Amino acid sequence: MTTTHRRAAGGVAALTLTGLVAALAAAPSAVAAPEPAGSGALLAPYYTELDLTGDLQVTADDLEVVAAALGLTSEDEGWKEVAPADADGDGAITVADLAAVSQRMLYDDGPFELVEASVVDLQGAMNAGTTTSVEITQEYLDRIAAYDNALVDTSEGGRPLHSIVTTSDVALDAAAQADAIRAADGMTSMLLGVPVAVKDNYDTKDMPTTGGCGCWDDNQTATDATMVAGLRADGAVLLAKASLDEFAYGFASEFSSFQDAGESLLVASPYVTSRTAGGSSGGTGAAIAANLAGLGFGTDTGGSIRVPSSYNQLVGVRPTVGLASRDGIIPLALSQDTGGPMARSVTDAAVALDAVVGVDPADPVTSRQEGEVPASYTQFLDADALDGARIGYVPSMLGSNTTTLRLWAQTRAALEAQGATVVEVTPPATSTEVLPDGFGSVLGEGSGSTPEFRHDLADYVDSHLAPEVEARTLEGIVASGRFVPSRQRTYESRAAVTEETYQEWAGPEGTHTKVLAEGKTLVTGMLDDLDLDALVYPSGNPYGTQSTNLRLSPNTGMPAVTVPMGVATEADGTITGAGVNLELLGRDFDEGPLLGLAFALEQATHARTSPALYGPLD
Repeated sequence: MTTTHRRAAGGVAALTLTGLVAALAAAPSAVAAPEPAGSGALLAPYYTELDLTGDLQVTADDLEVVAAALGLTSEDEGWKEVAPADADGDGAITVADLAAVSQRMLYDDGPFELVEASVVDLQGAMNAGTTTSVEITQEYLDRIAAYDNALVDTSEGGRPLHSIVTTSDVALDAAAQADAIRAADGMTSMLLGVPVAVKDNYDTKDMPTTGGCGCWDDNQTATDATMVAGLRADGAVLLAKASLDEFAYGFASEFSSFQDAGESLLVASPYVTSRTAGGSSGGTGAAIAANLAGLGFGTDTGGSIRVPSSYNQLVGVRPTVGLASRDGIIPLALSQDTGGPMARSVTDAAVALDAVVGVDPADPVTSRQEGEVPASYTQFLDADALDGARIGYVPSMLGSNTTTLRLWAQTRAALEAQGATVVEVTPPATSTEVLPDGFGSVLGEGSGSTPEFRHDLADYVDSHLAPEVEARTLEGIVASGRFVPSRQRTYESRAAVTEETYQEWAGPEGTHTKVLAEGKTLVTGMLDDLDLDALVYPSGNPYGTQSTNLRLSPNTGMPAVTVPMGVATEADGTITGAGVNLELLGRDFDEGPLLGLAFALEQATHARTSPALYGPLD
């Protein structure tokens, strides 16, 4: 196995619907298909609700069943088995029903364009034989080679993206394996053959895991992170490792991986390249926004998924702490760390989330999810999900930024137009020893990145760090000289944190532990008291944060989904073209309902734009 750093590594016949109907009208009745290889619905409900053969997807087998039943009516024997295919509800199976069932197939033999292609687009084209996973993977590698290190933006202040640390030299082999599975068994998963980029703090057995630090360039782990293993099990192609703020420390996304000692690189946003892509998952944000991979994953301790998602007009999911295992991910502060998807659409984010949830003994907090995980998060994707929903907001969390307030006003109108009731929330005026300022104390609690990092990193070093790596402590990292130059004092201050200090902060009776527990109770109570489905607020401002909004999810452990609201205009007087996201926070393990609300808003507004500088390759 070899990998490439900072540069790229080196069917079904199409049928018209008329021809398909004619061919299938004379076909014999099909036998039930085998159980699908994946777990849960492949894409519910639209692409599964007319399934007749029990494989959780609509395929040619279902069309054969409908074709064999043409002319059958509700009075005939055997109607019960085909009744779900009576799409128009007229009590008879007709060619119109056959056409309706065919529309529920993931099959698209039209022209295929990779830029802005969704998972649905990718699967439809691969199922039709229009393209293959090998071709898609190669095109993403070509885009990385052409765009990531090149100065595409020649305007003043323009910078290269620098979003990718490493590309896999075995990605094309994995893609070929996915194509072989599709040829033999059909689409076994919504991620089959889809190229994915993960933040370079996720362990990958076929690429080094540097954490963004040159000190760990040699960290080739023997195993995958649990979340990465889930992606591979669903047939995803691990394409690349995305850059990040070194050890996920901050929002600048400055890293030293594979650079000379004393050198570092900054990640740029593909919309305004003179600006940071945000962090710490900035490389994932820039890469997915610029269409350098199909899907991406980041990690979030205090905003590290949601900041780059907002800066780069992406959907980001910060799951409930305990929904996805952190084992095999370089930690920052395990009291708040969680990994999640970053995608160009809510549908893509839901599909990605399906692959990475599950109980993992190596991360005991995941035992909390027992009985809380649906068959598929895609079952919540309903364009009418906002109809009847109650959405709360706290006015003080809106801030004063011109762009953000304009977009909030537009978004509020869209929420109400879709049938939601938008409720102004006054936080409870409660005061306890742990939360003396009530809701304000929840928002004011800091990140655990300083008091927890030394302790939690030591556990990763003992369990996962490759033996070849010499810098195995914070003191060793400083001694190596291979780190972002401006971070030396940060390493030294975190190295000075004692075990006693850690326990006082994050131990069972630690101050931080108590704030997180009481914060969850307080905010859940705010939702319950007003019967709210979600609390919403801006994830940030144009290329900036909004007060302490980002702390609400990590300081309660509750899930948040961030979705684009729109972009700054010249008239705003801020940063033209900059994106701003709306964040939706819900109760523990409410990722499904939150994704449903986000999907309905996305379908009503279509707020995301594609970065003009990074269009299709010639």
